[in-house]
Amino acid sequence: MAVPAFRRLWIAGMVSDAGDWLMFIALPLVVLRLTGSPLGTSMAFMLALAPPVLLAPLAGRLVDRLPRRTVMVAATLAQAVSLLPLLVVRDRSDLPLLFGVIVAQATFATFFEPAKNALLPALVGPERAMSANALVGLNNDLGRIVGGPLGGVLLAVVGLSGVALVDVATYLIAAALVATLPRDRAGRAPARPGRVLRALVDPATRAPLTVAFVAAVAQGLFVVLFVFFVTDVINGSEADVGLLRGVQAIGAIAAGALLGVLGARLDVVRLTILGAVGFAAITALSWNLSFATHAVIAYGILFAIVGAPGVLLGAGLTSLLQRSSADDRRGRTFAAFGLVQAGGQAVGLLMAGLLQGITGTLPLLEVQAATYALAAVLALLLLPRRLPGSRDNARELATAGNSS
Repeated sequence: MAVPAFRRLWIAGMVSDAGDWLMFIALPLVVLRLTGSPLGTSMAFMLALAPPVLLAPLAGRLVDRLPRRTVMVAATLAQAVSLLPLLVVRDRSDLPLLFGVIVAQATFATFFEPAKNALLPALVGPERAMSANALVGLNNDLGRIVGGPLGGVLLAVVGLSGVALVDVATYLIAAALVATLPRDRAGRAPARPGRVLRALVDPATRAPLTVAFVAAVAQGLFVVLFVFFVTDVINGSEADVGLLRGVQAIGAIAAGALLGVLGARLDVVRLTILGAVGFAAITALSWNLSFATHAVIAYGILFAIVGAPGVLLGAGLTSLLQRSSADDRRGRTFAAFGLVQAGGQAVGLLMAGLLQGITGTLPLLEVQAATYALAAVLALLLLPRRLPGSRDNARELATAGNSS
């Protein structure tokens, strides 16, 4: 936070994430209202996963070829404009417009996220990248606390068009802040086709991307099964669904703030492994506790805690990829990161949708916990104890930070 450029980027992210949570709450409710079917809501989630998979090669090439600040500003403004069709959504016949907005939002985010993650080390220097990643990840949880409840209230009071206008304003504020960031160099080495896919087999980035894919499969399962767990397994109410989903921010905020202070002093690989193991253990405990008690307070405590290892895992994987990639290919690396996360979540969503009616909720949640356990084992076995080329990368990042 001592770096002015990072402070502006962080504030832009917090404002934008709050707006994103407005939509994250409002859009599924509107889709469900217009379609009358949970399948329509599932389709909305699946549509949002398509652009990171299909556009990853293009996004990686552009981010590594153009000034990253320019890519971020253009993507943010495009997201603001793409929300405007929501102003005319009224009934079921407007569903194609609504689905088009979902695809457009995910499309422009596919360019913004790799640019942000690639630029971040140059803003703060390599020694503070872990702290910066943790604080950036913290924005999502702060945005959830502010934007989540506000999204439901605004939808009830002013409707979808009002929610859309507020979200447009958050994007415009974020774009104005990002535009003030230092110029980063353009004209990097031409990005050849296929480099995004090569990141999946590059020894320096293969291990973090593998762990990220397996964890994303588990996350996709969770998105579908969580509501069934609360309502069917522990006999909770819809209010309990919102409560348990929201308390996850508590542990995440605490861990994000702590890493923001101590991240530069801690070992990135160990923190990543700790996050993977902790997340797997708490997840397994949460589902199996249902054999002993259905008390919502017990699950509230576990769900509040599980946010902390989630932050360690997410910030750790991001930091590992930043340190393992040279600046001229970092955009492609994070495009590949978005690809494996979206692909993994799609696999999990499809598994849950196809198997929940056959196996029931709890057996499939045991599979979900086992998938997180597999991610933890892979982290223990595959993540390097010493980052290859870390000195060269550190020197390069330091030079980039000084020039900025």
